Amino acid sequence: MKVYHTSNTIVTCPDTTHSREYLDFGKGFYVTTFREQAVKYGARFRIRGEQPILNTYEMEIDHKLFKYKRFEQYDEDWLDFVAANRDGKIVEQYDIIEGGVANDKVFDTIDLYFAGRMSKSDALQKLAYLHPNVQICFHTEAAIQLLRFIESEIIE
Repeated sequence: MKVYHTSNTIVTCPDTTHSREYLDFGKGFYVTTFREQAVKYGARFRIRGEQPILNTYEMEIDHKLFKYKRFEQYDEDWLDFVAANRDGKIVEQYDIIEGGVANDKVFDTIDLYFAGRMSKSDALQKLAYLHPNVQICFHTEAAIQLLRFIESEIIE
């Protein structure tokens, strides 16, 4: 399966060292199965005056070899996991986590929930109608070895 990662550089050898803290699924190397989603993410680099680069990988996951967590939908389990990671709290560790990305619509709801301006049940009710975009986070160097670099291209 092809997966995509947008950066301001060509990433032939992904790692977890260059990842930021407090992301949806914690510190790790993030990819998506949706090319369009990765291309849209490139706008964040343009805002900072950087040239976005789309890196493409081939990936095959053997779920039996790794501690793997998959969130099928935006539900209470997903919301609690994302909230804990963004707060820097210790959560159960996985090699690979797959689930919905907190895009603009989702992020607005989560921000209101985090700020205490929306209850958990109201946030979950709002999120229930949204179809998750997929993000996959690789937490361990062993899991990252599942990614085989194919190519990179400048996003115009």
